[in-house]
Amino acid sequence: MKSAYCKTQTNRARMLIFSLLMSVMSTMTSHSSIATQIYYDQTHDRDEHKSPKIQLAILLDTSNSMDGLIDQTRNQLWQVINEFSTAKKNGVTPILEVALFEYGNDNNSSHTGFVRKLNGFTQELDKVSEGLFSLTTNGGSEFCGFAINTAVANLRWSPDDNNIKAIFIAGNEPFTQGPVNYKAAINLAKKKGISVNTIHAGAYDTGIQGGWQQGALIAGGDYMSINADRKIVHIEAPQDKKITELNAQLNQTYIPYGIEGKEKAIRQQEQDKRNSEISSGLLVKRAKTKSSSFYNNDAWDLVDAMDKGKITKEQLVNMKKEALPKSMQNLAEEERQAYVIEKNKERKRIKAKIVDLSEKRERYVTEKKSKQITAAPSISDALTQSIKNQGGKKEYSFER
Repeated sequence: MKSAYCKTQTNRARMLIFSLLMSVMSTMTSHSSIATQIYYDQTHDRDEHKSPKIQLAILLDTSNSMDGLIDQTRNQLWQVINEFSTAKKNGVTPILEVALFEYGNDNNSSHTGFVRKLNGFTQELDKVSEGLFSLTTNGGSEFCGFAINTAVANLRWSPDDNNIKAIFIAGNEPFTQGPVNYKAAINLAKKKGISVNTIHAGAYDTGIQGGWQQGALIAGGDYMSINADRKIVHIEAPQDKKITELNAQLNQTYIPYGIEGKEKAIRQQEQDKRNSEISSGLLVKRAKTKSSSFYNNDAWDLVDAMDKGKITKEQLVNMKKEALPKSMQNLAEEERQAYVIEKNKERKRIKAKIVDLSEKRERYVTEKKSKQITAAPSISDALTQSIKNQGGKKEYSFER
């Protein structure tokens, strides 16, 4: 009996030790996986710090009279980004990050100065587009100083003054309104190396009288007045139909992963739809943006994530099935990388075709525009002119 008891106790001890060892190994594996992810996230961050940046914060007045301003920005977002897509600093293409705020809207809280951040700095340009299409006008109380102060304090601005860091604030009421002194807000921006550019939606002289020009002068930025009610006309070109078809094919090369992957892939197609509803010309401008290095979705797309080193081959192999799209869930682990590589090759082929057709389209559109009467400046003119002016001072070049 004693011997059987001892054997039972010994077996229990062995089982306990085995369980403890398995627990320790599981914990070590988990920590190793976490450590690996942290390492690659940090490496990714370091790589981004090495690359030059264009950080662009857009602050739009969404009070009752500003429907035209919102429409212009929606209509010209892709044109602005395409203008920047040729940017280089010391031969290196910069990273573009865009943040979007609205101010002057009574739907927002008075405690925040009627200011609302739609998105912080992001490379996911579909998120910016989504924000623009969500804007509606109401009210309001337009506090420029409050809006600038919010953007300076609530965004992750680069500490490197060699990067382009710019706020663009657009509206039509006096610049001097509100509880936050606009001069104090601008000085806070200057301390961080951020230029503040003012866009008055109205007559040039009225903007000067309302303090818009003075705000830009203090900030070291540019002042421009625009016609916010100018309707943006997208010229249709012979290449548009083919570019639209290629854009649909391009979407099929995206491989959503993770918790938000599917949702963000749907958002991509939804923004295509919203832009095409305005005009086919706007959609093809968006397709050109999607073919540039500025269109980066490594947070949800496996092709971008692996191309930029955010996810390694080992991490892809070890990824849980439920984190992958249905098209990959039944693939053997060794087949996963081959699938992503093939999608990457396909994407590059499609992008090359879009770029080629876009260049031909640009020549066609330029010729058509040369025969038209020059229109009043728009928000696109204001943004591109200012960024190029400021970029030139920091050794950024912009090719046509």
